[in-house]
Amino acid sequence: MESLISSTHLHAMLIHFPIALLLIGFLSEITGLVTRKQFFSNAGLFLLLLGTAGAIAAYFSGEAAGEGMEEGSFGQAVALHEQAALFAMISSVAAALVRLVSEFLKQRYVWLKVASVLVFALAIAAITRTGYLGGQLVYKHAAGVELALPGLPGS
Repeated sequence: MESLISSTHLHAMLIHFPIALLLIGFLSEITGLVTRKQFFSNAGLFLLLLGTAGAIAAYFSGEAAGEGMEEGSFGQAVALHEQAALFAMISSVAAALVRLVSEFLKQRYVWLKVASVLVFALAIAAITRTGYLGGQLVYKHAAGVELALPGLPGS
C-alpha cells in the first residue's frame, strides 16, 4: 500500500517554512537594530528559532527523499544540494546559538551582537543557495515530478 505522504512530498511541504521564517526573521533583526525597537529584535529571535527548527526538519526530510539518488549528473546535483543544505542547517543552528548567547548576556557586548547578525546573514545566504539548488533539482532535473498521468493504468 502506498503512503499518502512520501518523504519527497514531506520535504516539499517543509522546505518553505525555514526559508520564509529565516528571511523575515533576518529582516526583523535588521529592523530592530536600525529602529532600536525591542519588538523587532524579539521577533527576529523567535523567527530565527522557529526557522532553525524548520531547517533541521527540512534537512532530515531531504535526506530521506534523496535516498538512492547518487548516480549520474542527477546524483551530482542532489549531492550538491545536500551539501548546501547541511551547511545551511549548521549555519542556522550557529546563528541561533550566537543570538541566544547575545540575548542571555543582554547584549552587553556590541561585538557579540555584530557577530550574531553576521552569522544570521551567513545562514540567509546558505538558505538562499540551498533553495536555488533545490529549485534546479525540480525545474532542471524534474526531481519529484511524477511522469505518469493520474487515472491511467500503471499510475
